[in-house]
Amino acid sequence: MSNDRLGALAAAGVSIWLDDLSRERLQTGNLQELITDKHVVGVTTNPTIFAGALSKGAAYDQQIRELAARGASVEDAIREITVADVQQACDVFSGTWETTGGVDGRVSLEVDPGLARDTERTVAQASDLWKAVDRPNLLVKIPATEAGLPAITRAIAEGISVNVTLIFSVERHRAVMGAYLDGLEQAAANGHQLAGIASVASFFVSRVDTEIDKRLEAIGTDEALALRGKAGIANSRLAYAAFEEVFAGERWEALSAKGARGQRPLWASTGVKNPDYPDTLYVTELVVAGTVNTMPEKTLEAFADHGEVHGDRVTGKAAEAQQVFDSLERVGIDLTDVFLTLENEGVDKFEKSWAELGETVGNQLDGAR
Repeated sequence: MSNDRLGALAAAGVSIWLDDLSRERLQTGNLQELITDKHVVGVTTNPTIFAGALSKGAAYDQQIRELAARGASVEDAIREITVADVQQACDVFSGTWETTGGVDGRVSLEVDPGLARDTERTVAQASDLWKAVDRPNLLVKIPATEAGLPAITRAIAEGISVNVTLIFSVERHRAVMGAYLDGLEQAAANGHQLAGIASVASFFVSRVDTEIDKRLEAIGTDEALALRGKAGIANSRLAYAAFEEVFAGERWEALSAKGARGQRPLWASTGVKNPDYPDTLYVTELVVAGTVNTMPEKTLEAFADHGEVHGDRVTGKAAEAQQVFDSLERVGIDLTDVFLTLENEGVDKFEKSWAELGETVGNQLDGAR
């Protein structure tokens, strides 16, 4: 049966995406069940997710044996395995993609995080993945590093739909939106149909609280401690205000007239890491129409069980959110350093997961040989 709480979230205009994918989900029909019963309309993946999927069960054994028999390299094996999963997921979501006019039914696949500081190789791999998956509902994930920004523009200019990941600050979010608009203008000049290009901007939430809370606790004053658990939501609300501003100007209107789609804000890292906070905090407090919330299954199930929708919790709250940030700076939080730390840690974590994925695949190939 369809879940009423998740149904209310979807009715409020929030697209529910699952932050997970595995061949087991695909083979057992679990992903289709989530679409039918839990209002899931998209999927995001990352190296950590694939590393976890490959380390469990026997779903990949046959493909591993075939790859080993061909003498495939670890790099080629990773690509074939992940592309196959994403292709199948795109096919499962094809109906959603069609009924939503291409808004949802999207599946994300990330470029090698080791390329996060290399514009040229990121662009080349984004193009390669786009061609390899060969599904119109794919989103290629590109990190919002300084080197990633021109890669986003160039990918969009080639007609590639992009999920921009690892956005932590409003300043970087503005740069990402600018890169998207630059790409759309170039895509139009290149003769691409803008209606066929989609993008989301993945703005990370819980990791912001984790880093800032740690610093607030180190400061230790009553004023500092009272600010714990407030930064992630405030940051997201400021990001949404920036989104409203950028996608309301003349530049955007000219692109919209050519069929362009807005770059939707996507709330990422919405699993609550602090057990003292409500486990649906980053869903309930970030409800606003026209956004995506990509949830780990634990958060999805928590919301299905006891989540509540209290209407739009984002629009018109920029001034209140700015007060939180002013208070953070007043007690001594260096926000510039926070966001730089988070970006560097984010890239490092995905690089380690990629290495873990490579080690897992390598061991499985060796075992199959």
